[in-house]
Amino acid sequence: MKYKIFYYTLVILFTGFENLYAQESSSIFIVNRINALILVAIFSATVLLYTKWAKQGKPLFLRKIPGIDAVEEAVGRATEMGRPVLFVPGIAELDEIETIAGISILGRVAKITAQYETPLTVPVRYPLVLAAGQEVVEQAYIEMNKKDYYDKDMVRYVAGEQFSFTACVNGYMMRERPATNIYMGAFFAESLLLAETGNAAGSIQIAGTARPEQLPFFIAACDYTLMGEELYAASAYLSHEPIMTGGLKGQDFIKMLITICIIIGVILVSLGYGDYFIDLFTAV
Repeated sequence: MKYKIFYYTLVILFTGFENLYAQESSSIFIVNRINALILVAIFSATVLLYTKWAKQGKPLFLRKIPGIDAVEEAVGRATEMGRPVLFVPGIAELDEIETIAGISILGRVAKITAQYETPLTVPVRYPLVLAAGQEVVEQAYIEMNKKDYYDKDMVRYVAGEQFSFTACVNGYMMRERPATNIYMGAFFAESLLLAETGNAAGSIQIAGTARPEQLPFFIAACDYTLMGEELYAASAYLSHEPIMTGGLKGQDFIKMLITICIIIGVILVSLGYGDYFIDLFTAV
């Protein structure tokens, strides 16, 4: 009883007497949104279940991503040729999810270059991306017991303006002739300039971005292209960490479930029985 009195006192102090009756008569639980609650519960349970299975060592199928499978081969080619590997983690700030995905992939690539003792160059556009990239690459070299081969200048700030950055990277490609160019992150109008220059330099090129308007340029000029969500799945694909794998498999399950619901809805609406089914997915 005392907690109820305390609650009503707070209502009066912060909202006034006129809202007291509304607070009393309104329901705490919004029944109209129970569909969202059910979807969240199913998604959470699926992710937790797949994560548990991954931790137990159960084999979970992940679709092959040719661009990721080609990374080690491309780095090996650079090692044989005695040329560096160029990795561009996009041109966006660190608060962009594509940049975070690119930095995550950079850590996996850095482990391969550390293993083969291959020179690695990572030009960046923003100071925060510079700090994050240096930390990730250094950690990768430490984990591979190659700390002596790590150089802080592997990740370097080159320019803050979009096309100044592009000009610097293109100049590096034509001077140093890297054997492998990897573009992973957010790209804009400079995507074709980078990819064409790398193609002219004779490099193997692997690109990945979630920007649909830039994908045609990468597809035309690069050997392998990660399209859309493949960029985000690459980290789980490379690391096979249980948490990342469980999240990826959980998302795939929900996508499959939503696709099935869409197909059922289309059929029911076509037959004139879809009103109730549509109401199940209406968010208030």
